Amino acid sequence: MKRILLLTLAAFIGTSGISQANDEWKSLFDGKTLKGWEGKKGFWSVADGAITGKTTKENPTKGNTFLIWKDGETGDFELHLKFKIIGGNSGIQYRSEALDDFVVKGYQADIDTGGHRYMGILYGERTGRGIIGERSEKVTYSVDGKKTVDGKTCDNEKFKASIKTEDWNDYVIIAKGDRLIHKVNGTTTCDVYDNDKRKVASGILALQLHAGPPMTVQFKEIKMKELK
Repeated sequence: MKRILLLTLAAFIGTSGISQANDEWKSLFDGKTLKGWEGKKGFWSVADGAITGKTTKENPTKGNTFLIWKDGETGDFELHLKFKIIGGNSGIQYRSEALDDFVVKGYQADIDTGGHRYMGILYGERTGRGIIGERSEKVTYSVDGKKTVDGKTCDNEKFKASIKTEDWNDYVIIAKGDRLIHKVNGTTTCDVYDNDKRKVASGILALQLHAGPPMTVQFKEIKMKELK
């Protein structure tokens, strides 16, 4: 009898855990409007069911500008989305800080056309840190900012071959405590343990539209859950 009760309890807990995990996911974009998001007028819209950031020769942005999610912050979380980029480069800000005029500083999961240089890296936008995690690196930062490369996360050439140029790709960001992980199309592109004194534990989520040549970037199916 005791064994039967334990098995029944385990089954109940397992089933509850699955249901709870599904319920934890929160959609951040309704697929139709920019409700819950705010950015500089003239650059952001919804097109083809996706958040769309666009610059043209006639309507450039003088500096990097961001669309900021206004309905919460990112601390320990897992974020999933799909993105498409045509020209230029972009990124996803998390645990970040909003400055004036839709300028943002903080951790950035980078995106670029074709994945040739920046796709998947961890960049410190306006933090003075530059590239924190290169693609294919597993790294640890000490409190005083010393970087140690602990290993590799992927083969760069195989990863670049997996990128669908000017088409939809998948991005996953996982932030838990001091560990920050980026995945693109199922490949772990960087894995960082950030113990640097400049690390940040929580902050805003934002999408980047980069200054420079005309470009278009789109995001859809954006969902997030908190990690405990």
